[in-house]
Amino acid sequence: MRTSFARQAVTSALFTTSLIALAVPAHAADAAAPAAAAQPADAATGSSTIDSNEIVVSARRRDETLQTTPVAITAINAAMLEGKASTNIGDLQGAAPNLLITQQNSGGQAANLSIRGLTYADIEKSQEPTVGVVVDGVFIGTNTGQLLDFFDIDQIEVLRGPQGTLFGRNTIGGVISIRRSKPTMTTGVKAEASYGKFNTWDARAIVNVGDGETIGLKGFYFHSQSDGFYNSAVTGKHAGGYNNENFGASLLFKPRGSDFDAELTVEKQDQKFDVVNSNIANSTEAFCGIEPANQCNRNTTTDLYTVFNSPGISTYSAPSGTLEMNLGLGDVKLTSITGYRKSTEYQTQDFDSSTSDLYYVRRTQDYKQWSQELRASGKIGSTFDYVIGGFYFNSSYNLTQYSRVFGGAFAASLVPIDGQLFDANGQVVHGHTESYAAFGDFNWAFADRFRLSFGGRYTHDKKELVNSFLTTGTVGSGKASFNKFTPKVGIDFRPDNNTMLYASWSRGFRSGGFSPRAATSVTAGVAYKPETVDSYEVGAKLDLLDRHLQFNIAGFISKYKGLQQNTTIPGGPTGNQTITSNVGSATIKGVEIDATLRPAEGLKFTATAGFLDSHFKNFIVGNIAPVGGAVVPFDYSANNPIYSPKFSGSISGEYTMPTSFGTIVAAANLRHIGRYDQQISLGPLTGNLTTGPVIVNGNDPRVKTDVQNLLDASLTANFELSGAKAYVTVFGRNLGNDRGTTAAFTVAGLWSFASAREPRTYGVTVGFKY
Repeated sequence: MRTSFARQAVTSALFTTSLIALAVPAHAADAAAPAAAAQPADAATGSSTIDSNEIVVSARRRDETLQTTPVAITAINAAMLEGKASTNIGDLQGAAPNLLITQQNSGGQAANLSIRGLTYADIEKSQEPTVGVVVDGVFIGTNTGQLLDFFDIDQIEVLRGPQGTLFGRNTIGGVISIRRSKPTMTTGVKAEASYGKFNTWDARAIVNVGDGETIGLKGFYFHSQSDGFYNSAVTGKHAGGYNNENFGASLLFKPRGSDFDAELTVEKQDQKFDVVNSNIANSTEAFCGIEPANQCNRNTTTDLYTVFNSPGISTYSAPSGTLEMNLGLGDVKLTSITGYRKSTEYQTQDFDSSTSDLYYVRRTQDYKQWSQELRASGKIGSTFDYVIGGFYFNSSYNLTQYSRVFGGAFAASLVPIDGQLFDANGQVVHGHTESYAAFGDFNWAFADRFRLSFGGRYTHDKKELVNSFLTTGTVGSGKASFNKFTPKVGIDFRPDNNTMLYASWSRGFRSGGFSPRAATSVTAGVAYKPETVDSYEVGAKLDLLDRHLQFNIAGFISKYKGLQQNTTIPGGPTGNQTITSNVGSATIKGVEIDATLRPAEGLKFTATAGFLDSHFKNFIVGNIAPVGGAVVPFDYSANNPIYSPKFSGSISGEYTMPTSFGTIVAAANLRHIGRYDQQISLGPLTGNLTTGPVIVNGNDPRVKTDVQNLLDASLTANFELSGAKAYVTVFGRNLGNDRGTTAAFTVAGLWSFASAREPRTYGVTVGFKY
């Protein structure tokens, strides 16, 4: 496998070197390329279309062109999203190299995000994501609430590798920075409606008003609902449906004659969804001996879409507010971003996924976060620029879980049975986090065509967590503080105006904490330690063929230490408990390529490719010996890191054809994702099965996805209608009907469950804007 990876990486490097060798002589004498002028803003959304050769990004809290930013970054603007009939952040998968996004069906609007093989797939509020989602400058502190609607997006930037210097907390894998459209200060409307397979329909609208100069107000409302693509063998109806609402308003104020602006956004997300799991238990697990025979030993492809769950109800409500203020003081710009977010969740779920009703839970939780960032940016002379600032983050959450274990056959009425009726001793978890940070990021053009980039962030985190049960009282509690300085340094060289070469080193940090599922005083009161990653990266960004081809490549090595992983060990009232612990280290090597080719007017091709070679080292934890039942060392080093396919890539094409009534836009996209594991689990065992160490030779095959080939396509007609720009789009997703898992879990030899990816779907969208 490593030989194959090395061959692929060397081939990519040689190809790039050849391109550089061809490109540099051809363009060495070129004059500076003029920046493309921005086209007029869309009256409804405020989006501005910029020639993609000069796409402007704010990846480093400055406005820079994509091709002159010395980091691995992919920028996706509103027009690109609309052309793909995208619906939420999950559709970004394949748009950037080594980016995986799957939906986590155990939490409201929850996503599992992986960049360069770094992820942490958990919805617990005390467990922080390794990939940061930043919306209008505000860091979302949990995995829930991340599946945002695409209708009101101006631009998305996917930054790969540690980004802790500038983008807040715990972003050791990377950042997805989302910037929504600003109020235009003029009158405008954008609205659309969609209908598709599985009785899925959406309605979205944005309305702008303002005085044209000083004040603008934008209101928005999005609705989506579906019956779901699963089939319930119990009810004979579709299952896995949802009903989502997202609404709010933004007010933008720009006093005349001032370099000051302020934008206040208030909004709310409401979601009601049917949580279902597919049963993938087999005969080696205890629950399979109790469940009906036809519900066990099922495959992890086509069988996933028939489910046997007891009914459940889940709701998610999340109001939030953001205030951004900017003040220009000559060569210095001051920025303040204040963010507040609250969520309330209620969920009942049948985790055993069978009609035998073996493990059913009711979870209620609330979460609050408040953050404040202050920063200053500017230039000193013509060769030095900077961003400096401070950041404060405060969050708290409360969780109460009631569990119904071995409840018997569920009620014939098919009404969800409250776990509280079966469990007088529910588990209660309280958590609190407070974080302070100071950061700086600097560029120094120290010589002709050379630039040094450097900076760092000092973070202080304080965490508290209390685990208890309603009647038996406190299990354990803990308080701990974690401090870390995370530096970054890089250099870039521009031999000509169409070539940039760069190299960098950065350190990422993800804070320690306490285990929310711990069930003994020892495991609940002992903190797991921080994990760190040292990332070394080299890359090239090229404009070739008279700027008709953009070709970007990056190679990296990430050294991961103090790896945080969930492991299941003996202990607690049920005999097993899940704790988070530091289990060893990992090394991840990779190559990333993204390219855009415009061979003719109206025709564009894009392609991405990501290669990963990742492995664990010294991944040793305690577990129950197969012989004798004692707790002995298990060595999981042969397991694969999760969400780390060895190869993933995409290729897409878009053609715009003028017509007598407007334009026709045809778009198609093929995404290929290699097999990857979704959980650290037990595969074949060797070694000493009585006293240890027990050698785990890989993962359980049920938690490994099959190879995915996902084909999406759309056809859009754009035309004028009574002075408005109207459009009709016919779209299809996963046209090859590629079926399989998006998440799969095994639970301590008791049972296993999974969720499925969306099968073939299609629909039509109609909309207008003026």
